[in-house]
Amino acid sequence: MRYVLIILFSLVFFFKGNSQNSFIIKGEIVERNSGLPIANANVSVLVDSVSYSVISGQRGVFILDLPIDSVYELQYNHQLFGYVTENVFYDAKVDTLEIKMTLSRSKQLEEVFVILNKKPAVVFGNSKLSVADFEILKDGSIVLLTYPKKLSKGSELLLWNQEMILNEQVINGTAEELIRDFRGNPHIVCKENVFGVSVVENKISLSTLTKEYFKKYLAPILDTNKSKLFFSNFSPDYPSFGYYSFDKEDSTYSKIIEITDELMMELYRSEYKWVDVRTKLWAKNKELETGIDAEIWVGANYFTHSVYYKQLYAPMFHRNDTLFVFDYYKDQLRRFNSSGNDMDSIPIFHHYYPKETGWKKKLIQDQVTGQIYAVMEIAGYSYIRHLDTETGKLGNKIQLEYRYVEKIEIYNNEVYYIYRPYESIQKKYLYKETLPFNFGNGKVPNGDEIKMN
Repeated sequence: MRYVLIILFSLVFFFKGNSQNSFIIKGEIVERNSGLPIANANVSVLVDSVSYSVISGQRGVFILDLPIDSVYELQYNHQLFGYVTENVFYDAKVDTLEIKMTLSRSKQLEEVFVILNKKPAVVFGNSKLSVADFEILKDGSIVLLTYPKKLSKGSELLLWNQEMILNEQVINGTAEELIRDFRGNPHIVCKENVFGVSVVENKISLSTLTKEYFKKYLAPILDTNKSKLFFSNFSPDYPSFGYYSFDKEDSTYSKIIEITDELMMELYRSEYKWVDVRTKLWAKNKELETGIDAEIWVGANYFTHSVYYKQLYAPMFHRNDTLFVFDYYKDQLRRFNSSGNDMDSIPIFHHYYPKETGWKKKLIQDQVTGQIYAVMEIAGYSYIRHLDTETGKLGNKIQLEYRYVEKIEIYNNEVYYIYRPYESIQKKYLYKETLPFNFGNGKVPNGDEIKMN
């Protein structure tokens, strides 16, 4: 059952003696306290048993062109929760009416906070080494990226079975982070290159890859099954990207879904209008050289460096035989089968009002159960909320013990993270806490969604 709350407004317009052929209503819907526009509101008018409707845009604006009638009943409704119903009446005696509606949020029911009673357990702690990053392998052992003083001054890779160090490897390079590819194999991203990590008989071996090769051939791939390979063409410098499938049997490509931030795209392309003539000439030359629009060249090189540009976040997850794509720009959780065919969609709204909810654009999938969780942060405390993929609802807030934790991962109903007490001489340790869930195993991929700048 969909989680919705219908917001209904009724406006009655009395109009007589107008010689025009139409009656124009221009409206804007904003939130009362913040003044922010409310998008995707449904606006409809019933005229002689005929319904005229429109949906407010990203800026909360709508325009209705109506035939002449003596009485107009205008209805606003929205599926977003958290607003109270208001009724406003207008006596319209002009051919164009401009109105601005302000909505106030209702007092929310008190949320349930779950504080885990059991204290966090130290998974790995060392008086000489700090944990910079970690990846949990399929057998439950952990690859740890560690350093003695500064990560940039030297690092070491450890294989830890949660009881003892099985193997260690010095990294010849300036390590930055650990990530997994679509097969679940860890990689060390360094300033100079990338090292592929393989573990055979409890021994670590490293293979060198160029960053260009890794970024071009491994990073775009998200998942694979017996017949399909799933990948994206995501770019941090463009407000649109797509998810695709590649059929390994007949070598054909298919688009699964296109993700676009329409408002960001409009701002992105309009940057071309405001740059100087020299920059426009440069962009036109690049267009002739590559076939890519001049507006895109300007947007990628100028608008992406402004405070208004935000990278897209629309992750895809795979559990059992279903693909889940979170299209936050259309407020939808899209579901596809294992072949990439569209099944259905449900509304999602947990990304609204991030300052209040603590939403940080971060979803995590349990590598064993396949369950998906949202990570929130308020006043330094991190909260884990289970996401029901049948309804789109978030579960209760589960508060982690410590403030300002780093690198949160979930494995087999347990949450792992890196933490060092504030103003303490302790090194950064790896901790874990047991979540109040008992989900069984699911068929899930072992890789991350890799996005390299």
